[in-house]
Amino acid sequence: MAGSGGIDGRHDVAPDVAVGTDLRHAFADWQGWLAGERRASEHTTAAYRRDLADFLQFLTEHLGAPPGLPELAALRPADFRAWLARLGGRGLARTSIARALSAVRGFFRFLDRRGLVHNAAVGHLSGPRLPHAVPKALAVDETEELLAEAGAFQRRAWHAKRDVALLTLLYGCGLRLGEALALDRGAAPFGEMLRVKGKGSKERDVPVLPAVRAAVAAYLAACPHELRPADPLFVGARGGRLHPRIVQGLMQKLRATLGLPASATPHALRHSFATHLLGSGGDLRAIQDLLGHASLGTTQRYTSVDAARLLEVYRAAHPRAR
Repeated sequence: MAGSGGIDGRHDVAPDVAVGTDLRHAFADWQGWLAGERRASEHTTAAYRRDLADFLQFLTEHLGAPPGLPELAALRPADFRAWLARLGGRGLARTSIARALSAVRGFFRFLDRRGLVHNAAVGHLSGPRLPHAVPKALAVDETEELLAEAGAFQRRAWHAKRDVALLTLLYGCGLRLGEALALDRGAAPFGEMLRVKGKGSKERDVPVLPAVRAAVAAYLAACPHELRPADPLFVGARGGRLHPRIVQGLMQKLRATLGLPASATPHALRHSFATHLLGSGGDLRAIQDLLGHASLGTTQRYTSVDAARLLEVYRAAHPRAR
């Protein structure tokens, strides 16, 4: 149930979701907060909007009337469990249920911080147990081959240099795709360090390799657009900020050409950055800072990747493993 534009610039709840006026306004304010202060991506904002609209639709059926803020405050643990049971009964994946629970919890926290609704029951809900996700990194030789072929699909030389520069930056600095595409020309990585604004507007400094500086310099020298400091660093054919789908399409072509797995996405270059650092003796805490992870536990997933690769080498090389 997607949202639609409303008056005064508010994004409104989908028309087929009936809720009280107070809740409708709070919903719109929450969406604005997600996109503005939280700086959530369009994809995340849209998914959370659908999840919360679905939750409110459930409440309308469950309570027998459209809910408002007082009804949210009065919800009991059994009401939330009934909603989770409904999601499970629809055959949703555990990841989808976990995301919906995250959206609802986040909305209630938003209401609580603004003094609109306090409901302690939502904080005690247990979501589905998710499988331990291990990042999918490329091997070193696969990464080198990918970077060598990055510009092979472009007819224009400056497009090719741009693609090489972008993928080299993702791998060389461990950036998320959104972080790289958000860079402006004035923040081009020509110094020893690059300041990156990551999730939640948190900033971090990452070292810039000479290969990254050289690739970006070659791209900018060939770029026909006169980019001012406030203009995007990576631009499309018309000079606008490069769209993520263009980069995803590039990776799809590279996968097909080089025989890489489906997990070889732009984000896999960030995983490869961390895995290759760890495999070369990099300190886990330092890698945490370079990636901008709030929790060391998130970074520790890469130890599983390194251990798995070590086991593959062992099984392939040890005489007794055959």
